[in-house]
Amino acid sequence: MLAASAAALPVLLATAGCRSSEVFAGPDPLAGRPSPAPDVITLQSVIGAEHAMIALYQAAVDRHLRAGDPERLLEVLLAQHRQHLAQLQARLVVPPGSAASASAAASGSPSAAASGSPSAAASGSAGAGGAVSGRVTIARLRAAEQASAAGLVRQLATMPPALAQLLASIAASDATHAVALGG
Repeated sequence: MLAASAAALPVLLATAGCRSSEVFAGPDPLAGRPSPAPDVITLQSVIGAEHAMIALYQAAVDRHLRAGDPERLLEVLLAQHRQHLAQLQARLVVPPGSAASASAAASGSPSAAASGSPSAAASGSAGAGGAVSGRVTIARLRAAEQASAAGLVRQLATMPPALAQLLASIAASDATHAVALGG
């Protein structure tokens, strides 16, 4: 009986004047993977910016330690950026096998890592590998923090409320970091 009903479905659909694609809702499996939503792209960008900021702070901490001048403030701010990164990554849900997750697995960071990100732009060249070129100074960290805070605030209006709240919290933290660094 079940086989008879399954066989009758195409005939029923044809007589009703509709195509089978109109009956089944959801993404077309033949169309490929859908592109990520704008808030996912923004989240990936902010995660990339946090990776860049962490690389900057790590370079600054390492430089101070090599000079025999342990800078506790930099270590505290670095720890806070690592917490921000963990919070952001907890919100990112990328389906396994998608282009974004494959790219993230290959590079160790999201595919949109730091592209167009204000803090990454202010930080110089901290790429997906986390390498930082040039000497990291307090002024450079302060500028990166200020740029990050401003960039996050610009994105608030376009984000869903829960993500906007997290970005606002990180922006406030970045602004506080800039002040703590003498800005």
